Amino acid sequence: MGDTTIIFQIAGIGIIVAMIHTILKQLGKEEYAQFITLVGFIIVLMMVINQLLQLFNRIQQVFLF
Repeated sequence: MGDTTIIFQIAGIGIIVAMIHTILKQLGKEEYAQFITLVGFIIVLMMVINQLLQLFNRIQQVFLF
């Protein structure tokens, strides 16, 4: 992935989750809205963890050859 690709993906997920959350909340489905927000957060968290793992692997390669 490119340097800015991950940022745009996270922003896109945030926008989509916010829209779905707003729609569900207006329909009175607050439980589903909270669930969608939680799912979106978990997806973004997994993406960030993956990027951190790649960073630590690169750091390890630099210092351990």
